[in-house]
Amino acid sequence: MSRLRALLGLGLLVAGSRVPRIKSQTIACRSGPTWWGPQRLNSGGRWDSEVMASTVVKYLSQEEAQAVDQELFNEYQFSVDQLMELAGLSCATAIAKAYPPTSMSRSPPTVLVICGPGNNGGDGLVCARHLKLFGYEPTIYYPKRPNKPLFTALVTQCQKMDIPFLGEMPAEPMTIDELYELVVDAIFGFSFKGDVREPFHSILSVLKGLTVPIASIDIPSAGW
Repeated sequence: MSRLRALLGLGLLVAGSRVPRIKSQTIACRSGPTWWGPQRLNSGGRWDSEVMASTVVKYLSQEEAQAVDQELFNEYQFSVDQLMELAGLSCATAIAKAYPPTSMSRSPPTVLVICGPGNNGGDGLVCARHLKLFGYEPTIYYPKRPNKPLFTALVTQCQKMDIPFLGEMPAEPMTIDELYELVVDAIFGFSFKGDVREPFHSILSVLKGLTVPIASIDIPSAGW
């Protein structure tokens, strides 16, 4: 993810099905109705129009985000694992502010973290670890695991914290809606290019049918 935003504690795009969605080729950081304050709903269960009108969207282009990464790596000498830790922590912190455990119906609130094969997935693993510490009950789906020490260590750390890993993802959106109160999309980041292959094509199709909120790291992987 964009490491500068991670350092500033803004490494999350809240792009749930209950938040107005955007379509853009740029990297977005949303400061919306649930970002730092409590949710405001009218009697019909929809976002208050005044709050919706005040939603602010800031953009960072793909090229700018990549340039930030390179500057942090080359000039500031950050390592990948350092930046991944900062990214995952900032995302978990943003989720805790947007969707505090006390506002959820379950205790502890259940969260499904879906991780992709690259660094975005690593951010998700770190995020899941911190969500557990923040009082959530995360479950991870990680279908394509890189055979690299950094990622295997992150998996081990989650396992040592008794965070379960799913063998397969529920195929029906309704099942996920029933089991989890929030989904963290850590599948593809700003650097992803090319066609979406299985199993991620099917995963993204399921995500589009969810009614629970989806918090996406970097950008919504499904494109919404």
